[in-house]
Formats: sequence, C-alpha cells, structure tokens
Amino acid sequence: MKIGILQCDDVKQSLQTRYGNYPQMFATLLQELLPDCELPVYRVLDGQLPAGADKCDAWLITGSKFGVNDGLPWIEALCEFVRTLWEQKIPLVGICFGHQLMARALGGTVRQSEKGWGVGMSFNQVLERKPWMEPFQTHLDLLVSHQDQVVILPPQAEVLASSEFCPYYLIQYGDNFLSVQGHPEFCKGYCRDLMQLRERTLPPARLRAGLASLSAEPDSLLMMRWIVRFLHDASSAASQPQCRDAAGVAG
Repeated sequence: MKIGILQCDDVKQSLQTRYGNYPQMFATLLQELLPDCELPVYRVLDGQLPAGADKCDAWLITGSKFGVNDGLPWIEALCEFVRTLWEQKIPLVGICFGHQLMARALGGTVRQSEKGWGVGMSFNQVLERKPWMEPFQTHLDLLVSHQDQVVILPPQAEVLASSEFCPYYLIQYGDNFLSVQGHPEFCKGYCRDLMQLRERTLPPARLRAGLASLSAEPDSLLMMRWIVRFLHDASSAASQPQCRDAAGVAG
C-alpha cells in the first residue's frame, strides 16, 4: 500500500534529534504493521500538494501547531484537496489538526474550546464498533496536545468515540474517511517534553494534570492497527467493491 503523508508541521528542532520529525513518527508505527508500505511525504505546509488525488492508495494528514481557521493559503488548498479525495472516494485519515481540517473541509465547524488545552492522556469511550476495530476494546486512550476542537459536525460524520472533554473524538465519514483528535504517533517522552516546552503557555493546574496523566498507557498501537485495517478495507473496496477482507494486514 502507498500512503501519502500530508505533513502540516515540523517537530521543534530541539526535540527532533531524540524523537524525529512527524513523518518518521508515523513511519515507525506504519512500517511495523505494513512492512512493505510506501510512505511518500508531501510538505503541504510549504505549499507542496500532490499532483493528483490518485498518486497514492490512501492519505494521512498530520497534526500541526497551526489552526484550521488561520486562513493560510496552504490550509485552504489542503481543504480543497480533502474535498477532492471525498468526491473520488479515496481513503484518508486525519490526526489532530487533520481531524479538525477534515471536519471543516466537509462543512463542520472548528473553534478554540472553552474547556482550554487538552494535554497528556485523553480517556475516551468507544460508542460504535466497526469491522475494522480489531482487536476491539470499549475505550480509546491516546496522547493529545490541542486547543481547538470540532464543535459542529458535518452532515456525513459518525462519532465513534467520545469523552466529556472532547465529544467528537473519533469520527468516520462514509467508508473512506476516518479522523481522530489524539496522536497515536506520540510517545510519552515526546508528550512530556512538549508540555514542558509549553510551560509558560499552559495553565499550571492543566500542566500538572497532563504530566500526571502520563502514568497511564496509551492505546497508540491499537489505534494504528485500526487505522491500517480501515485504510486496507477502504482501498480494497475502492478497487474491488466485493472485497472487504482485511487479511494481509500485518500484526
């Protein structure tokens, strides 16, 4: 499978030596589950968009320090690319910023949450079970770092996991689009270092709670397994409508 990574930000230079950049974070997990996958990277934050929606079997939008409402030309161009993928039924997964951008591109609303920063571990309940959710569990706990949230859903959206803090945490659109507010690519060390870098930005109580929450274990690998199975099913359905078997997905 060829999964195009639509890169929307860079890891802070001071952290890249230890943790790598965002494409490397995703590659580490994806290549563990799909050893033969190709992962071309498009730096959309620099205006580099794919020449066509069909250049890859599936696509993934990374997180970003930017907001989807910032009005930057590359963000608007990415929204248009997302709408093209939707029209052509090409599989897409969005992470954090990507989650919010997909909702905005399809007619939803994103804004800064009145609940403030979400940092550290997020604890969420799975509301709906889908065939690609294997192995299945009823909760989905992931590392987060965000201020904005999806507050009004597009008409095509189906909420699959939720919490009181983030009601629209995991969303599926039709058979081809999936997005999540959390970061399955983050490790706890990176999340801790990122919070500490933002010490002057985060309210002290929220920072302490976020750091304390790292005693829990994230469901990062599980979420990546779900993503891989979702993309496999979606891409198989697009090429062979009668074939939805996820066999062949490593792990």
